[in-house]
Amino acid sequence: MDRRISDAELHVMEVLWAASSPLTATEIAERIDDDRGWTLATVKTMLSRLAAKGALSHREEGRRYLYSPAIERDSYVGSESRRFVDRLFGGRLSPLVARLAEEDVLDQ
Repeated sequence: MDRRISDAELHVMEVLWAASSPLTATEIAERIDDDRGWTLATVKTMLSRLAAKGALSHREEGRRYLYSPAIERDSYVGSESRRFVDRLFGGRLSPLVARLAEEDVLDQ
């Protein structure tokens, strides 16, 4: 993947990762939370951006496109987690765990 996925684009990717087969833009739009207020055009914009970034692939079927993730969710989460730890904690995990413990975010 060439570039980072935005928070908005991540919502589209989550829909694709949850699907068991490729989806059309309309099917993706139907699965996006209504409270986002996105139109089909907005979803298509997100799909175009994600395709340009190499995060998804598509194939034509008649007059419609079917979209599939080009990256695995686990792989994306791993790389984003590493980027987060590198950026905020100098690549060290122990300061992150210490911070979470200080905030009482961790339980037994």
